[in-house]
Amino acid sequence: MACAADSVPRRDPILHFFESNTGDLRHELSDAKARKKMGLFLMYEQQGCPLCIYMKEHVLNRVDIQELYRKFFVNFSIDINGTAFLTNFTNTDMTEKEFSVAGKVRGTPTFAFHDLDGTEVVRIVGPIRDVSEFKLLAQFINTRAYQSSSFNDYKKSVSLK
Repeated sequence: MACAADSVPRRDPILHFFESNTGDLRHELSDAKARKKMGLFLMYEQQGCPLCIYMKEHVLNRVDIQELYRKFFVNFSIDINGTAFLTNFTNTDMTEKEFSVAGKVRGTPTFAFHDLDGTEVVRIVGPIRDVSEFKLLAQFINTRAYQSSSFNDYKKSVSLK
């Protein structure tokens, strides 16, 4: 018997959630500004990470999530062990691994939101519990509630209403 969640349209998150990365995060910020986005969303991951796979198979593959996050953010995946080069927010060339180490990313998945200046404004380490929590995270960033509250406190305040 199929449940209601099975009827939700789904697509490959690699093609429809994440965007093609030019390898230049400063250029990506300029693009985000031009497209009137709030900033960049980075998902730090690594090959074989079961929680990263969970996120891709149960959250990031949903069309509603893809459309929500693409509406507000430019979304990229960063391999914490990756050898691909990128230019960071301060115009320094480094590998994805070096970028992750410099950013003190120690676990996967790690979700980081950067404003249009490249400043990290929110970091969440570990998987998001479910689709509704991931939607709430987008709302938390979009409403700039992070300026006065932690995500955990925000979740509690929203559930009390």
